[in-house]
Amino acid sequence: MFHGLARAHYWQWLIDSGEVQSGSEIAQLEGLDPSTVNELLRLTLLDPDLVLDILGGKPPHEANMMWFTRNPLPDLWHEQFMPQQAA
Repeated sequence: MFHGLARAHYWQWLIDSGEVQSGSEIAQLEGLDPSTVNELLRLTLLDPDLVLDILGGKPPHEANMMWFTRNPLPDLWHEQFMPQQAA
C-alpha cells in the first residue's frame, strides 16, 4: 500500500504541475496500461484519516491495493470509512 500511495501522489503531482497532461501520458512513459495508472490515481482521493491509518500500519482489514483499485470509492470521505472486522 505504501508504494501505491506514494506512486499515486507522485503521478498526481506530475499532472498538477503540468509535467504531464494525463494518466494516459504517465502510462506511456512508465510502460503501463492506462487503466492501471488511472486506478492507482484514485488513491489520491482517499480520506486523509484513512491514509494516515494505512501509513501508520493500522489499515482497515480490506485495505489492500486490489480492493482499492477494484471497488467503487465514495466521493465523501466519511463514507470511505471501513470499520475493522472482529477476528
